[in-house]
Amino acid sequence: MLTPVAKPIKRSALRLAVGRLYYVNKRRLSWYVTSTRYASARQTEHLPHMHMQHGTPMLRELSGVDMTLQRNKMASLGIAAACIDGLILKPGETFSFWRMVGKPTARRGFKMGFVLKNGTLAQDIGGGLCQMTNLIYWMTIHTDLEIAERWRHGFDVFPDAGRTQPFASGATCAYNYIDLQIRNPTDDTYQLNLWTKNDWLRGAWRCSAPQHHRFEVFEKNHEIRPEWWGGYTRHNELWRRKRDAVTAEGLGEEFITANHAIMMYEPLLPRPEGQPA
Repeated sequence: MLTPVAKPIKRSALRLAVGRLYYVNKRRLSWYVTSTRYASARQTEHLPHMHMQHGTPMLRELSGVDMTLQRNKMASLGIAAACIDGLILKPGETFSFWRMVGKPTARRGFKMGFVLKNGTLAQDIGGGLCQMTNLIYWMTIHTDLEIAERWRHGFDVFPDAGRTQPFASGATCAYNYIDLQIRNPTDDTYQLNLWTKNDWLRGAWRCSAPQHHRFEVFEKNHEIRPEWWGGYTRHNELWRRKRDAVTAEGLGEEFITANHAIMMYEPLLPRPEGQPA
């Protein structure tokens, strides 16, 4: 069954500000009244077993995007990485991206970067931090850790040129109510490392024990379709193949999530010059 995607609603600046204030304070309250055990301890010594590592370039030539904003993003990512690097995630604990990073403000050194607001590109302090939540999410779905909270990107911003991962395989973020949270349901202790080097953002999940399973993430049921209101939307499902890490025996396929996004670019190729309509 096709999932309908509603036409984007243009809300006023006042409506957006009031709504954000409400959800920010609601989240802050939940941090104090919840029974969830949030991870906070960190250590510099690395746990012995590497389970997953990945890296993404922080500078990309994007049409219409000021490179100054990308350099600003690099600075913000460096600050956020320093807030999380070495995090210890014990059995039963949950990692919250925003509880560790805190509010991104200019006073703390975060800089202006580009963000999506109300379906359009805009600028804000700490813009671009979703590159980090994208990275953490992608690494996590290759481990035995559990995604407790993840928000998909509601807009498909750029075409697939250079894409090496399935569409919508990341996680968006906005302080503090659009969070990425990861729970450790295993009996082992995990460690999250994040750092920046040579214009790259890099990360790793390490563990106190060898890896029990290995995963291959792929997509199913990918489609682009026109909507009744005139735009185009993009959809897929993320799945993963699970194998025993020692014997490589296949243990089946697992559904991860479904994604639905409004496309911000024209998906049809231009008609060759001289070709009739």
